[in-house]
Amino acid sequence: MMQNCVSQLDVLETMTPLQFNSFRERLASASGFQSAQFRELEAVLGRLDKAGDGSDKSTGMGVSEHLSPGSEARNRVESAMNRKSLWHSALHYFNSKSAMPAEAMQADPTHAWQASPEVQKVLIELHRNDPEANLIGEALIDLDEGFQEWRYRHVKMVERTIGRKNGSGGSSGADYSASTLFNPVFPDLWAIRSQF
Repeated sequence: MMQNCVSQLDVLETMTPLQFNSFRERLASASGFQSAQFRELEAVLGRLDKAGDGSDKSTGMGVSEHLSPGSEARNRVESAMNRKSLWHSALHYFNSKSAMPAEAMQADPTHAWQASPEVQKVLIELHRNDPEANLIGEALIDLDEGFQEWRYRHVKMVERTIGRKNGSGGSSGADYSASTLFNPVFPDLWAIRSQF
C-alpha cells in the first residue's frame, strides 16, 4: 500500500520549479500540512505529534486547528485522535500473547506514545518465541518504513520544486517536512532491532 503512495511522487518530481510555480498560487493555502486525510491517517496509526495541549510539537499549531470547526474533516481528525490507535490495538494483541506492562495497557491513546524499554522486553520475547506475533510486528515495521519513505520523498520533492520557501499551508515548507523525518510511528519495534 505505502509503495503505491510513494510511487505517486515520481510524477510530481518530473516538474521543474518553474512548472510547479506556474500553478502554485492556485493551491492557495492548500497543502499536505493541512490535509485532513493525512492527519487522520497519522492519528489512526498512532502518530499524534502533539504536546499535552493538543498542538503539533514542530509548529505549535493545533493538529486540527486549520480545519473549519464542526466540519466533517475536523470531526474525523479529532475522532481519530481520541480513540485507540493501531499501535494501541497492537499492544493489546501483543498482550494477549505475553503480558505487557500495565502502564502500556493503560496508556492514554490521546497522547503521543513514548517508547518503553519494558514493552521492548516483551516484544523481544515475542519476536524470538511467537512466529505469529513476530509476523504482526514485521508487518507494522513494513508499514512504518513505507510511511517514513513517503515523508522523505515528500521532503525531497518539496526541496526540488520550491526550495526553502514557505509551504502553501503556512508551514516552513521543506524545513517543516524535514523535521518530521526519522520519527517512527512504532519506535519500540525499531528499538529492538539493535538487541538481537
